[in-house]
Amino acid sequence: MTKLRQYSLLNARTRYQLLATIIVNIITFGHGVGVGWLSPTLSKIQTPDTPLDFQVGIAEISWLGSMLGLGSLLGNLTIAFLLERMGRKFCIYLLAGPYACLWILIYCASNVYYLYVARFLCGFTGGAGYLVVPIYISEVADSSIRGSLTSMVMLSVNLGVLVGYILSTYLAYHIVPFLAIILPIAYFTANLFLPETAPYLLRRSQLTAAETSFRYYQNQKGGMEQVSKANFDELRLAIDAQQAQNQTALTYRDLITKPALKAFAASMVLSTGYQFSGIFSFINYMSTIFDASGSILDVNICTIIIGVVQIVGVYTSTIFVDIIGRRILMLISTLGVALGCIVFGCFTYFGQFYDLNYLNWVPLVLMIIIIYLGNIGLIGLFFVVLVELFPAKIRSLATSMSVVFLSVLVFGTLKLFPLLLHYFGISITMWFSAASSLLTFVYFLLFLPETKGKSMIQD
Repeated sequence: MTKLRQYSLLNARTRYQLLATIIVNIITFGHGVGVGWLSPTLSKIQTPDTPLDFQVGIAEISWLGSMLGLGSLLGNLTIAFLLERMGRKFCIYLLAGPYACLWILIYCASNVYYLYVARFLCGFTGGAGYLVVPIYISEVADSSIRGSLTSMVMLSVNLGVLVGYILSTYLAYHIVPFLAIILPIAYFTANLFLPETAPYLLRRSQLTAAETSFRYYQNQKGGMEQVSKANFDELRLAIDAQQAQNQTALTYRDLITKPALKAFAASMVLSTGYQFSGIFSFINYMSTIFDASGSILDVNICTIIIGVVQIVGVYTSTIFVDIIGRRILMLISTLGVALGCIVFGCFTYFGQFYDLNYLNWVPLVLMIIIIYLGNIGLIGLFFVVLVELFPAKIRSLATSMSVVFLSVLVFGTLKLFPLLLHYFGISITMWFSAASSLLTFVYFLLFLPETKGKSMIQD
């Protein structure tokens, strides 16, 4: 019972950590709304009954998808530059502005370039948030629940994707921005009450502010209990030792040590597997995939069902990540996605030669399996594992570099995915995703370390 209480997110001592995680994830939820908004909207703006003054074709669709990656790249670089200079809280505040602007542009769109810029800003918000939010959470959370709290990043994104699917399916085009713009206002206001993280303040030699922050996130408004005082002193001494060890400036030699290179290799495979598995592309083009699969079920209903499945998948990872560890969930996820994509590709391939209308439910079931398994590990734990892979000295820089690499992959895969569907068909596209997931599984099986319980201060 004591051990279960240790992992409980509602423990009295850690409830402010949970509250802070929910508040900062308003922006990742909003990013998910922006991502989910696209899929049902594409089916509307390609028809003669488009709510806009223009229609879009396959070329514009591929750019609409891929602008997310370019925006993410700029968001990564911006936050990487500001994270250690201005602090976690400043970077968190910064995200509200671009996110509000994207919905203004969507509402005012008079040509496709407005939508391009809106998707770019959606990517900027996501790319910046994916970097600063996991680092912020990892610095305020106890190690016993850090995995669960960090995995809420993708849980909130997926919840946002579902809401985006629903809003853009059932509401008029120009109503959605009015509702969505509430999010950055609420996000900015709620963050006013959260202090900067104690580790960052200690690195800035702000001892009093760091102690106040530590007390807040430990839910001790008066003086600190003896155990918490000891934990704070341990944190302070660890950071002092780290800074004493790192008196010299960070150089390229720190990036080419054996532990650093192994971490970079794992992060590159993690990012490549995440994108080339196709899961993120599926989310962005879900309605198009169901059209291409020959499913005669309502594509928008199918898309909403998939949105629910994403949430269930990430919630599963949130429950088990600090109990059974990261590595096992990653292995289950990558192998499951590979097998699911193989079967999906085979079904659509044979559907070209045989009448499979009596099995019209199969694409939906297969996609449910693929998305669920993808979210319990490859997606749900991506940022948990990424942050924990690197040595403490290079963590901020190396995480930034890895997310920049991820953004380049996001741009490439979202640009190419609709073209692959159009020119090569759904079967070959699915088999490509399966091959990528299978290779990722083999690498993880042989080389991925378990990072459960790893210290964020000491290597």
